[in-house]
Amino acid sequence: MPAQQQQGYTAVKWDLHRIVRYYYLRFIRLRGTPYSLAMGASLGAAIAVTPTLPLHTVVIIPVTLLLRVNTIAALIAGAVVSNPLTFAAQYYLSWKIGDWILPDRLTWERLQQVLAMVKEAGLLEGMKILSHLSIDAILVMLTGGLVLAVPLGIVTYFVSYRFFDHLHKKRQQKHLLN
Repeated sequence: MPAQQQQGYTAVKWDLHRIVRYYYLRFIRLRGTPYSLAMGASLGAAIAVTPTLPLHTVVIIPVTLLLRVNTIAALIAGAVVSNPLTFAAQYYLSWKIGDWILPDRLTWERLQQVLAMVKEAGLLEGMKILSHLSIDAILVMLTGGLVLAVPLGIVTYFVSYRFFDHLHKKRQQKHLLN
């Protein structure tokens, strides 16, 4: 037995090609109208790019159910857009854009000071320090995230609509030939 399995854990091999293929197959197997699937993907991508990480799924599900669009397409698009490979870039862009629109509310210097204090403090004290960033941090990050979300949602809608419409027509053609 390999040494890694003897210690009580199994190593996970990350194969990017396999992950991309998995999501592609999940996407093409979705059922629904091209509009419902594209709108679901669009909403999922737009919500996932906002800096509300622990709440993405909690927001995506009721919004898609309320608008009667495909929830699974939204969740898959959300997972593709917001994942461990993209978190840092999303939060950085949200902060940068938000700071540009609302200047001097959450500067890089302030972030560095707060992070240095959090690093020195314990867990509870660190949470208390982070809470002092308060409404300014929320405003800056959400403003930047919403500015990112709108164009991403629009582009995702049109790209995914063409994709799902093509699949829909291909399925119809296949059904007519059989």
